[in-house]
Amino acid sequence: MGRILSIDYGTKRCGIAVTDPLKIIASGLTTVATETLLIFLQQYLAAEEVECIVVGLPLHPDGNPAQIAPEVDRFVKKLREQFPDKNVERQDERYTSNDAKRIILQSGVKKQKRRDKGLVDKVAAALILEQYMHEHHWL
Repeated sequence: MGRILSIDYGTKRCGIAVTDPLKIIASGLTTVATETLLIFLQQYLAAEEVECIVVGLPLHPDGNPAQIAPEVDRFVKKLREQFPDKNVERQDERYTSNDAKRIILQSGVKKQKRRDKGLVDKVAAALILEQYMHEHHWL
């Protein structure tokens, strides 16, 4: 039984989250520089059984694609070409970064750690994964 991995794609860095093998818990895993993301994924997928990759779909609140959407579309296409045996899905990521900031603030993390944009990206990836799991697995 494989994990589900999610990606909060950004131009500089990407947050990564995964489920446990039973797909019960979604957890932030790490943050990776965008330029090394495909290398990271090759290594991770070689070491862990992953059945699905979920990539955040960047939309404005009105549902129109965000400015980064074409870049994310190109990345999804690369994923599907490079990992043809993996299911690659898209998940609406509206408000996940704002929700991540709020969750980090409420968790009591010190001010300096709250400024860590990588932490926000990792938590946002976990929120994207949770939304996907709610819609597809935790019925």
